[in-house]
Amino acid sequence: QVQLVESGGGSVQAGGSLRLSCKVFGYTYSATCMGWFRQAPGKEREGVAGIDSNIGTSYTDSVKGRFTISQDNAKITLYLQMNSLKPEDTAMYYCAADYRWRFCSDGTLLPGYRYWGQGTQVTVSS
Repeated sequence: QVQLVESGGGSVQAGGSLRLSCKVFGYTYSATCMGWFRQAPGKEREGVAGIDSNIGTSYTDSVKGRFTISQDNAKITLYLQMNSLKPEDTAMYYCAADYRWRFCSDGTLLPGYRYWGQGTQVTVSS
C-alpha cells in the first residue's frame, strides 16, 4: 500500500523560509504525478504546486516566484521549498501522489489524487 509521509513544517516569521519533504513508501515505481496542497481553517483545500514528468511543474498564482517544487533523482521524495513566506501561507500542507496517466494529464493541481499524506502544519507569523 502506498504511504506518503510529510515532514518539515513548523513556525516561522514572515519573510522566512521552510522546506517541506514528502517520502513515498510502498510502491516500486515512481508516481506519475505529485503535488502539494494546503488547507487553512475554514477554507477549501487548494493546489499549491504540482509536478509531472511530461507536463513539468505547475504553481498556483499566489506562490509563483516564492515556492519551488522538486523531486530527488529516484522520485521517491518530493520537496517544496518555500521562501518569502507570508501569514496567508499558514495552513496544513499535504502531499499527494497518483499513478494514473489520464488523471495526471488533466493537471497536477486538481484535488482528485488517489494517495495523500497526513499533512504537516506551516504557521507564518507577522
